[in-house]
Amino acid sequence: MNKLSTYYKNAKEELNKVIFPIKEQVRSAYLSVFIVVTVISLFLALIDAIMSVSLSAVIN
Repeated sequence: MNKLSTYYKNAKEELNKVIFPIKEQVRSAYLSVFIVVTVISLFLALIDAIMSVSLSAVIN
C-alpha cells in the first residue's frame, strides 16, 4: 500500500509541473496542422492526376 501511495504522490507532483496550452495556442496549432495537411493532400492529388493521365496516354 505504501508503494501505491508513493506512486500516486509522485504522479500528482509531476502533473503539477505540466504546463497546459492556452486556447489560442491550441487553435493556432490546429490551424497550422489543418493547412499543412490540406496542402500536402492537394499536392498528392495533383501528382496522382498527372500520373493517371500520363499512364492512360501511354497505354492508349
